[in-house]
Amino acid sequence: MSLSTHVLDAMLGRPAEGVAVRLERDGRVVGEGVTDGDGRLRDWLPDGEPGAGVYRLVFGTGAYFAAAGVDAFYPEVVVTFAVADPTAHHHVPLLLSPFAYSTYRGS
Repeated sequence: MSLSTHVLDAMLGRPAEGVAVRLERDGRVVGEGVTDGDGRLRDWLPDGEPGAGVYRLVFGTGAYFAAAGVDAFYPEVVVTFAVADPTAHHHVPLLLSPFAYSTYRGS
């Protein structure tokens, strides 16, 4: 199974480079990374993760906006999701602005 994410900065209208992301399961960190120049994070997890279960993606949005000199309302965004089929690809995009965000299951 694979997991990817894509963070887009709606305020600037471009990918959000440099957002710290971590994946948690059962209170432990199972993967960490930083979005690339295209705002993507892929191929960043150890073998066997994620298996079936409930996970949390934690995006370091406060630090991202602070580095750009922007005050933001959300210091982090947490997206909790369930993996039912560990053989499938899961893509969790994040559309971000200083005062709002949205997400969905992508492909």
